[in-house]
Amino acid sequence: MSVSVLSPTRFLGSISGLLQVASLLALVLLLLKAAQLYLLRQWLLKAVREFPSPPSHWLFGHNQEFQTDQELQQFQKWVEKFPCACPRWLWGSRVSLMVYDPDYMKVVLGRSDPKNHGSYRFLAPWIGYGLLLLNGQTWFQHRKMLTPAFHYDILKPYVVLMADSVRVMLDKWEELISQDSHLEISEHISLMTLDTIMKCAFSQKGSLQTDSKSQSYIQAIKDVKTLFISRVRNFFYQNNIIYWLTPDGRWNQRACQLAHQHTDRVIKLRKAHLQEEEELEKVRRKRNLDFLDILLFARMKNGSSLSDKDLRAEVDTFMFEGHDTTASGISWILYALATHPEHQQRCRKEIQSLLGDGASITWDHLDQMPYTTMCIKEALRLYPPVPAVGRELSKPITFPDGRSLPKG
Repeated sequence: MSVSVLSPTRFLGSISGLLQVASLLALVLLLLKAAQLYLLRQWLLKAVREFPSPPSHWLFGHNQEFQTDQELQQFQKWVEKFPCACPRWLWGSRVSLMVYDPDYMKVVLGRSDPKNHGSYRFLAPWIGYGLLLLNGQTWFQHRKMLTPAFHYDILKPYVVLMADSVRVMLDKWEELISQDSHLEISEHISLMTLDTIMKCAFSQKGSLQTDSKSQSYIQAIKDVKTLFISRVRNFFYQNNIIYWLTPDGRWNQRACQLAHQHTDRVIKLRKAHLQEEEELEKVRRKRNLDFLDILLFARMKNGSSLSDKDLRAEVDTFMFEGHDTTASGISWILYALATHPEHQQRCRKEIQSLLGDGASITWDHLDQMPYTTMCIKEALRLYPPVPAVGRELSKPITFPDGRSLPKG
């Protein structure tokens, strides 16, 4: 019988050899990645060569120009200098052609290019793959299924619910301005629009505007939006593994969890109500179903057509889009009117002449306020809640002035 003993020297030598091989392999992979990024950058430079833009950093792109809160003002300078469209380098190997000319937009929007996966994918852990992130046939199926939730006949009775939510908010404001003449309105408006969509689309009873759980959901949404913007701009946050290990990544996970708890609670509560025979019959007799009921009935009729994951994604998407963009729009409309008091006064007179003293607004009033409608549309033009949408070209495109871009 023989016994072999590995000496410490040989043992350390074998570890050293393994480390050398691993280091060499890592170096080769790093060089390959660098070569890949270099070739991609060269291809992108060639792709956008017909569209001039300010000088960009080879790694950080134009990010250094957009680090302050003056992004819109900076971009307006570009629009004046570069007509129709301008490349914006997010970093050295990623560029978007920013289009701001109506004739250019018609060409893009007249096609069926998929949504830009690059930035949109960062929203997936939060809102899942609902209508905002879906493409192709699945998008079409979900869109077709949900269209009845926005029919005029179902929207008309919602005006009463909306007016009720606004009254609750205004009562709070009356109380608050008796203590302080200044009021930060955006959070109050977010609670009001959340309250509205919960009643109109998710069959919620009562007001949520004083509920602490609703306030924590609003804060979670605010956090996720801020983190999304910071992630899009950060070169090192593009990789999921790296991002989830950072403080921002962990904060994002906590905020998404809070948002999901809110939507899960809404779905669970509605499912429980539909278990009651009386409520189920009442819903079945309705000519037009609410948004959430459409989803739940689709699940009940054909369980395989809409998974729990799909259902939650649509609820997360519309819970966010249905209150946050509206809250942003309303806040900026009020800001625009406040900075133009003469127009604000004309709107007030127009509405007072319609409603008199204390009458509640109805659906029929909506087309009898042309001046207010024009002011709303102009404010949305100046301060759009969603100022940009992204597309990734599935085939080459040529613009009206002859300039073009390749697929990709």
